[in-house]
Amino acid sequence: MQTAKDIMTSPAQSVTENQSVKEVLELLAEKRFSGFPVVDEENRVIGVISDTDIIRYSHSINVIPLSNLSGWVSPYADINDLASMRRGFDMLHTTRVSQIMTKKVYTINEDEPANEVARLMNRRKINRVPVVDKDNKLVGIITRSDMVQCLANL
Repeated sequence: MQTAKDIMTSPAQSVTENQSVKEVLELLAEKRFSGFPVVDEENRVIGVISDTDIIRYSHSINVIPLSNLSGWVSPYADINDLASMRRGFDMLHTTRVSQIMTKKVYTINEDEPANEVARLMNRRKINRVPVVDKDNKLVGIITRSDMVQCLANL
């Protein structure tokens, strides 16, 4: 039976709570990821930041007008409020990860069976699960893509 350790991506790319959202945006674009675990100075998982968190926050500070939280930008956006959008961009670039990250994070031990990972992802409706060792330090990550790859190799 496969374990989390067998299917995780390691090492996991992570960010810290003190990084700016601008830095995270650049990493998301560069790596083509949809989110990262957030770790403290000892590499312990303290949260997760995803593109959904950033889009939701961007909408709240009027950076991008959305038709809904699916992330689709409304084609009917009013362009007249450019000054407000500019302030929103400035704010987005200076906002720290700690301000918008999801603090309730579900992790899994590296020795857990793969079916437990799938069960957790399904039950909690999450797209990524940080994998931790016995000291609760980040050792990898399992994404939906990793789970699909695991199922394809059965």
